[in-house]
Amino acid sequence: MTAIALAALVIFCLFLGLIWVALYRRNVHIWIKSYLIRLGHIRGIRRDVRGTKHVIFCFADHFEPYRAKASDDEAMARTLRWINDYEAMARCHKDADGRPPIHTFFYPEEEYNFAILDVLASHCQRGYGEVEIHLHHDNDTSEGLRFKLNGFVKTLHEKHGLLPIQDGKPCYAFVHGNWALDNSRKDGRWCGVNDELIVLRETGCYADFTLPSAGSDAQTSTINSIYYAKDDPAKPKSHDTGIPVCVNGQPSGDLMIIQGALALHWAHRKFGFLPRIEDSDIAVANIPIEPRIDLWVDQHIHVVGRPEWLFIKLSTHGCFQEFADSMFGGELDRMFNYLETKYNDGDEYSLHYTSARETYNIVKAAEAGMSGNPNEQRNFSLLPPNYQPVSDRD
Repeated sequence: MTAIALAALVIFCLFLGLIWVALYRRNVHIWIKSYLIRLGHIRGIRRDVRGTKHVIFCFADHFEPYRAKASDDEAMARTLRWINDYEAMARCHKDADGRPPIHTFFYPEEEYNFAILDVLASHCQRGYGEVEIHLHHDNDTSEGLRFKLNGFVKTLHEKHGLLPIQDGKPCYAFVHGNWALDNSRKDGRWCGVNDELIVLRETGCYADFTLPSAGSDAQTSTINSIYYAKDDPAKPKSHDTGIPVCVNGQPSGDLMIIQGALALHWAHRKFGFLPRIEDSDIAVANIPIEPRIDLWVDQHIHVVGRPEWLFIKLSTHGCFQEFADSMFGGELDRMFNYLETKYNDGDEYSLHYTSARETYNIVKAAEAGMSGNPNEQRNFSLLPPNYQPVSDRD
C-alpha cells in the first residue's frame, strides 16, 4: 500500500470514527442494530403491499402551559392563543374522511388548572382534539405514582369529562416527562418507579405514547414498533423489548407501547456530513419539512399482518410562544398541505387524522382482524369522552 493510499485510509477511518463518536453521544448505539436489521425487512414489506395504503396520523403534544415557570395569566394566554390559532389553521385542512387535524393534548398532572382544562374541554368538544395524561416526576415511589395518577384521572373525568370509559372506569393514554418511562434513565432521575408499567395499567392507562426518546439513554432498543411490554418490577426499563401487536393476536404483558418513527436521515445532513437523527419531534429548530414527512412514512410502522395501515405518531412541546410563532406562521400549514397532497390521493394513499385514543382503537381493530378503511374503527374499543366544559353545564 502506498503512502498516499495509507493516508487516505487513515483519514477515512478517522472520519468514520468522528461520525460514530457524534452518534454515540446521542445514544444511537442503543438502537442502531435494530434499525439496520429492520431496514431490509421493511423494504420487503413495502414492496409487497397491495392496494391503498392508509396513513394514520397522530399528533401527541407534551402540552405544558406553565413551561419556564409561567404565571397563571401567562399559561392561560398561551392556551387561548394555541386554541384560536390551531382552530383557524385546522379549518383549512381535511383528511380522506373530511376530518380536520386532531391534536392530542397530553396535559401534565403537576400543572393542573381548572380554567385551562375547561377551555381545552370546549376545544375538544368542537372536534379539534382530545386530552390525555402527561407526568413529570422524580425520585418517586409506586405508592406516590399511584396516588398522583388516580387523583388526576378522577379530576379529568369528574370535573371535565375528558377521559373515555372502559369497563365502567375512566382510562387514559400516557406520556412520561423527560422520556424516563419505567425508570429508564441510567442515572435514575425523573422517575424512580421500576414497576411503573404495572401502576399505569392498574390506574387505567390503555397505551403509552412516550417514545422515541432519541438522544436520551431512556431510548429503547425496540424501535418503530407497536408492541406489548411486560413489567419486571425488580428492574428498570422493562419496555426495552416486547411482543409486537399482530393481526389475530392477543393482548399480553402490562402495557401497549405505540412508538413514533426513529431513523437516521442522510438526506437532511447536519454539518454537511453527519446524518440527522429523525425522532418524530416537531420543534422550532426541527420543523416538519417534506423529507422528514417522507421518512416518517418510510419507517412503515404497522400492526404485524396489517402493513397497509401505516402509523405516524409525532410529538412536540407546543405550548410556548416561539413554537406557536413558527408553527402558526406557516409550518403546520406546510406539513398538512404536503400530507394532503402526497398521501391522500385516494389511490395509492389515504390519510386519516386521529387522536391518541383513535390511534389505539385502530391498532386494536387491526389486532382483532379488521381490514379495509380504518376510519370505520376510530371508536372500535374506546368511545369518545363525554366532554363537560363548565360553560355547557346546567
